[in-house]
This record gives sequence, C-alpha cells and structure tokens, in this order.
Amino acid sequence: MRAGIGKKNLAVMFISFSKIGSFTIGGGLAMLPLIEREFVEVRGWVTREEIVDIFAVAQSLPGVIAINTSLCIGYRAGGIPGACAAALGMILPSFVCILAIAVFFINLQNNPWIQKAFAGVRAGVTAMILLAAVKLGKSILRNPPAWVLGCLSFLALAVFGINAIPVIFACGLIGFVLGIARAKAGKP
Repeated sequence: MRAGIGKKNLAVMFISFSKIGSFTIGGGLAMLPLIEREFVEVRGWVTREEIVDIFAVAQSLPGVIAINTSLCIGYRAGGIPGACAAALGMILPSFVCILAIAVFFINLQNNPWIQKAFAGVRAGVTAMILLAAVKLGKSILRNPPAWVLGCLSFLALAVFGINAIPVIFACGLIGFVLGIARAKAGKP
C-alpha cells in the first residue's frame, strides 16, 4: 500500500467514493471533477498527473468510467483492499438507488413534476461534464502537438461521427511516434 493509506483508511476510501456515487447524477463523466477534488486536492492520495493518467486508462477500458476510476485510485492508494473498498463504495449507492427507482418507477414515470426535475438535473450534469473537460484540457493540452491532436480528435468525433476507438488508437500511435521523435532529438 502507498504510504499514508493504511487499513484504517479503507473506511475513508469507501465513504469518500460512496459520497461521490450517492450525490452525483449524470454518470461517470459528471463524477470526474468530484473524484479529482477529493483524491488529489483534499486527500492527496494521487497526484494531478496520476489522475489524468487514471482518467485516460479508465475511459479506455471496457466498463463504467466511474467504477474503473475507483478501482484505479483504490488500487493505487491501498492495493487490492483499497480497490475493493473504492469499487464497493462507488457501486453500492447506485445499486440501492436503482432498487428504489425500480420499486416506484411505474407510479412516477409520467409525473410532470418528476419530468421537470430531471430536465433541471440534465442541465446541471451538462455543466459538470463541461467542467471535467476544461480541467482535463488544462492538464493535457500543454503544447502545440497536443492541441492539434485534441482539435482533430474533436472534429473526428463530433463533426464526422467517427467511432471513438479508432480515434483513440490513432492518437495513441501518433503520441508514441512523437515521443520517440522527441527522445531522439534530446527533448523531454
């Protein structure tokens, strides 16, 4: 386990991810700013550079980004017990919420007040996703090649409707080639 994260802090890991999982509506992308704040700024269990890498790995793996992120942070901070505590903390609130919704959904699905509430929630979630994009952009877009790749990727995905998988692989390959070229040129 990483220094500073002991078994007594597994409960803190579980509670932290439970809070994020309980009070974030909109899925994994809306959770990213909260995860970053909690584990980089408040707890210091991962660095800003590590969280960007964790988000990239979690996004590229199959499955839900929030669960993948919790597993990566939990494992990084507390090994296998940390990963289990983090994932359980992230999954449990959603599981309980889905059970409650399933029980009451038939009676509430056509309620106009519920529909209006969800319309407002969608607007807030959009703002949280935009915040995550801006924060990640500040951490990642540090040089001209990164800006060019970011803009080309956005165009490929948003304008031309290209599937994300080839875009991710192409950017990874281009980044790898640029990294080799920079290393041969003696640049960091």
